Amino acid sequence: MAGRDSRADILDDDPFRNQKPRVHRVHARQSDDGTIHFDTGSSTRINPLFAQMMGSAQQQPAKMHNGSIWHFSSEEKKHLRLATSAFTVALGFMAVGGLWGIDSLGFTSWVIQFFLSMPVLLLAVGPAFLLHEIGHKIIAKKNGCWAEFRANPSGLRFGIFLSFFLGFLFMAPGAVMVAGLVTRRQNGHIALAGPLVNFGLFLIGIPLWGIILGLTGAFDVNTSSAFYLVGGQLIWQKMLIDVGIYWIGANLILGLFNMLPFGPLDGLKVKDWSENAFYATISVFALLTLSWVFLELWSPLGVLQSIAGLF
Repeated sequence: MAGRDSRADILDDDPFRNQKPRVHRVHARQSDDGTIHFDTGSSTRINPLFAQMMGSAQQQPAKMHNGSIWHFSSEEKKHLRLATSAFTVALGFMAVGGLWGIDSLGFTSWVIQFFLSMPVLLLAVGPAFLLHEIGHKIIAKKNGCWAEFRANPSGLRFGIFLSFFLGFLFMAPGAVMVAGLVTRRQNGHIALAGPLVNFGLFLIGIPLWGIILGLTGAFDVNTSSAFYLVGGQLIWQKMLIDVGIYWIGANLILGLFNMLPFGPLDGLKVKDWSENAFYATISVFALLTLSWVFLELWSPLGVLQSIAGLF
């Protein structure tokens, strides 16, 4: 007599074997809004970012929807708000040098500068982070995948604590979770979308903030002080200048970092698809960053001053 086909465990347990099925059954349910939820039946829950890093399939139930590629679920919006808020707080601590900055700034000035730095850095760095992730999401959905952003609470906590105690920011705020079958080429396109968004924001930011700073006359005011509040007066011109500087710098550095060919970073997926695309993209980011940071051939401040001087 032939044995039972193990694939039958997907549909039903073997009535003659008192043990867990070797293949997890797949259950589907549909909510009132038409969203279809797939559950693999596995009780094992692991961090989705860790699963992605290890190359494992996502363990959380995938919520498939047929809406527009610009669709953001309520759950995704909640995760985006959480990640953005935590990221902004960490940036604020970084701006004042963390806990040790109290010694040099004084407690009152430290607190004021911390709260004033957060909106500056949110406006400057927030788009670099948010639009990078949305770039992944849009291209993934265009290729027929389910894609939604999920925050990484442990990564957010670690980033805030690190910036608070050391004044240094290194954070994994979250990532776009993708479910679906894609080719190596499509996976490369999804990965490359994020860094290309950063490069686009870098290019747009140069004339955009140069014109804004020129029209507002931001450089006509003495902005040598590192503080945004001096003698009870808010130096909004200094805040605008810093937004432009951080906008340009953050998009370059974030794009270069994500193109590194390691772990879950975008560079490894791009390199796996096309080495030509990988080396071309990382070379552009590396040349621009190295010529700014190490060779000092240009600077965001210098570029913005040159453009602002035309207005």
